[in-house]
Amino acid sequence: MKEFTLKHQGKIKRLTNETFKFDQRVGEGWFSAVYFLKTKKIVEKHLEDNEVTMQFFQKRDAVLCGTDEAIALLHTFADKPEDLEIHALQDGDRVSPYESVLTVKGPYQNFGYLEGIVDGILSRRTSVATNVYKVVTAAKSAGSDKPVIFMGDRDDHYTQQAGDGYAAFIGGSTAQATHAMNEWWGKQGMGTMPHALIQMFKGDIVKATEAYQDTFPEDDLVALVDYNNDVITDSLKVARHFGDELKGVRIDTSKNMVDHYFFRNPQIMGSFDPRGVNPQLIFALRDALDQEGFNHVKIVASGGFNEEKIKRFESLGVPVDMYGVGNNLLKINIGFTGDNVILNGEEEAKEGRKFNYNPRLEKVDFPVNKG
Repeated sequence: MKEFTLKHQGKIKRLTNETFKFDQRVGEGWFSAVYFLKTKKIVEKHLEDNEVTMQFFQKRDAVLCGTDEAIALLHTFADKPEDLEIHALQDGDRVSPYESVLTVKGPYQNFGYLEGIVDGILSRRTSVATNVYKVVTAAKSAGSDKPVIFMGDRDDHYTQQAGDGYAAFIGGSTAQATHAMNEWWGKQGMGTMPHALIQMFKGDIVKATEAYQDTFPEDDLVALVDYNNDVITDSLKVARHFGDELKGVRIDTSKNMVDHYFFRNPQIMGSFDPRGVNPQLIFALRDALDQEGFNHVKIVASGGFNEEKIKRFESLGVPVDMYGVGNNLLKINIGFTGDNVILNGEEEAKEGRKFNYNPRLEKVDFPVNKG
């Protein structure tokens, strides 16, 4: 059983390295800034009896993610991790600017070299979770709960997929493009067809969709309809052919393209940007499907969507049923800082920083996998 399931059931408090599977070179200092490694040696030689409290914070309203991963890192690679005193918030908590999300107390030489790695974990995971939360919230802004598919597989190195997928889940996206994105929380990836499939059927959307249905008969049938840059014509082709079996169509028109629908109807041009996936195209597609009795066919929109674009679509009542979002969710825009703020029981920090007591922090037990 996945650790995520055990945590969800209340049987464990935190995810562990059983989930994260860290590179063992972390313990060798391979991923730590050299000045941290040098400081470890200096402290071991000159200040061995120190005890510091290090606190971690960031500067925005955010959805926190990465605390379990950071704690697991400390428990895996710190010297005498059972003696560290750790307090932390939970993944998914809403946090404020400068709020302490994690504190670690113990001899500096036992864990200090991990500071930068912890910062990086919290920064990436919280950025993705917060980005996803914003687009999920935008997709609900008109009152209906519309799913957001996390499609970030092509926008970053593949080794980031598991952590990004987990962060996206924490942010509110329950559909991910790859199996790896679902690894930590125990689901499977979802998706239908790429443009490559239609290309190999020489642009014949009906034949490509037939082949998909024949190979994956248990899947909900969703056709990608922008290959020929004529989404209404191709949507009606597959709808007429498959009838009730067609569950949806996905539109992914390039932002540099104008759909053929507008060239057939030049009288409606002039008051809006006709490129890419735009409201007028979606309205026209919904109307065309409904006029022929295909009210059941859902519309999935992807390609260039972010919080602002989704908000605009929702404010206009554009009849999108599901959004697919990729690279806009992976922008790392939240940076964490770790500061030593207490030394041997007394407050001691760089100018402008101080110990920020946070009553919301929970004490973390060791080992975490025993609850």
